[in-house]
Amino acid sequence: MLDTCGADVLCLQEVTHIRGVGGWTRFDDAERSLPQRADLLADVRSRLPHHHALFTASDAGPVHDDRHRRHEQEFGLATFVTEALSVVGMRSEFVHGAYTEHRDHWPSDDRPRAALAVRVFDRGRARFVTVVNLHGLRDARGKADTPARRAQAERLAGLVGDVRRDGDLTVVCGDLNLLPGSETFHVLAALGLTDLVREADTRTSRYRKPLRHAGYLLVSDPAAVERFEVVTAPEVSDHRPLVLDLA
Repeated sequence: MLDTCGADVLCLQEVTHIRGVGGWTRFDDAERSLPQRADLLADVRSRLPHHHALFTASDAGPVHDDRHRRHEQEFGLATFVTEALSVVGMRSEFVHGAYTEHRDHWPSDDRPRAALAVRVFDRGRARFVTVVNLHGLRDARGKADTPARRAQAERLAGLVGDVRRDGDLTVVCGDLNLLPGSETFHVLAALGLTDLVREADTRTSRYRKPLRHAGYLLVSDPAAVERFEVVTAPEVSDHRPLVLDLA
């Protein structure tokens, strides 16, 4: 699917990386035990050989392979940019906490979060586009607004303002872990960003909880949107992909 999707810019969250280790590992925290790829970054990079791979780690911690060997795995964000676009700016900033190595176990919530911004020049349309990728703070109490989420929104807005330039078409996207009415959207609206998802269901059948809000995508110029879709099939995770075509 990845190598045929035709995306110029692909933003992924929950990306894992262990240098030199492939296959499957097992992740454990106080709430769950899950199989996951040892190096999802390398897996995706191998399917997109004509894209630049940008990765930022928010934290790292222990996982185990099928022989029960322990490995330290990085966890973070990846943005893949086609070589047809010129990457003219990159920046990553923490919007919650700071980089942490979890020596003994992964915490189930309140983990650090980074945002990854890339500014590209689209030579064919003679325009600059700034894309910001975020995996928002997870809170075991739910997705309602909190002081930590307000601070996250303000830091995110600061990153957007620092990276983009006047006239840039700007996109902010990711698993924001928020409700549709969150004050975060008011903070971003002050930057001229409009949420395209609103109340849409962004979860697949793999997600069993009743609250169906997770992914969001905001743009600075809705008139530039040729197509926006919350993709319902195929299902490849508990999140539905968000697809944006710019005119």
